Amino acid sequence: MAREWVARAFTRVEDVVYIALGVLLAASAIALLANAGVAFVRTVADGEIAGRLVSILDQLLLVLMIVEILYTVQISFREHALVPEPFLVVGLIAGIRRVLVITAELSNVAQGDPDTFRHAMLELGLLTLMILALVGALGIVRRRAPGAAAEKA
Repeated sequence: MAREWVARAFTRVEDVVYIALGVLLAASAIALLANAGVAFVRTVADGEIAGRLVSILDQLLLVLMIVEILYTVQISFREHALVPEPFLVVGLIAGIRRVLVITAELSNVAQGDPDTFRHAMLELGLLTLMILALVGALGIVRRRAPGAAAEKA
């Protein structure tokens, strides 16, 4: 009897935490999206699209990551289960985000120190391998039976 009461209490505390996380993540995503929208309008008005577009895209990819984490929180709240797919998607978006940043900075790096350029190329290679591994993992997870995708927490 006492065990069931404690288990229910923990479940309720867990639900409260998930709700708070969801609210904060949603507010963060909305604020970042609004900020990216304002930055985009200013960029178009200033005519500096080429210079600032990578920064805006970086913000939008961060919003996508937050939305994927919010989706994970929603599933965890609703089903009390952990699903690996959203975590893999967040990792994939983070890898692509980093590739975009390195690629945007590559023109400056290429004219500088050759050692710095080599490090940037090595990082791009490792990120490419990571992205391929995450895509492979997503393929494996999606081929599993839908009912087997969630592991009870």
